[in-house]
Amino acid sequence: MSDEYEPIIIGFLCNWCAYAGADLAGTSRIQYPPNIRIIRVMCSGMVHPNLVIHALTKGADGVLICGCHIGDCHYLEGNVKAQSRAEAIYLMLEDFGLEPERFRLEWISASEAGKFAQVVTEMTETLKALGPSPYSTRA
Repeated sequence: MSDEYEPIIIGFLCNWCAYAGADLAGTSRIQYPPNIRIIRVMCSGMVHPNLVIHALTKGADGVLICGCHIGDCHYLEGNVKAQSRAEAIYLMLEDFGLEPERFRLEWISASEAGKFAQVVTEMTETLKALGPSPYSTRA
């Protein structure tokens, strides 16, 4: 058993694109780190900044929000709302003394399984370099 630090990423994935992309990654047997805990939401625009901060202050090492590409949202402009909320999230991270790299917003379509795997891999490596969150409850 390895004592190497393994970060926990909470992933909010939109039902229509990003979740389907993650599902395709699994069915295509594309390898990516098992560090992500996926929460399916109907739209990335539904993820309130307080949910992100709550996850980070309760022990998650990072939060990833994935939605449809701009212009492809099933709810017309939900991803635009997510993008504007991301700006608020970055300000909140600073207030909580957390590195901005602990949060990431990505646009992933249903056919971009490889991109999903790449994003999770990159974020896992970034968080490993940062080390555990100061709010981490793991020993």
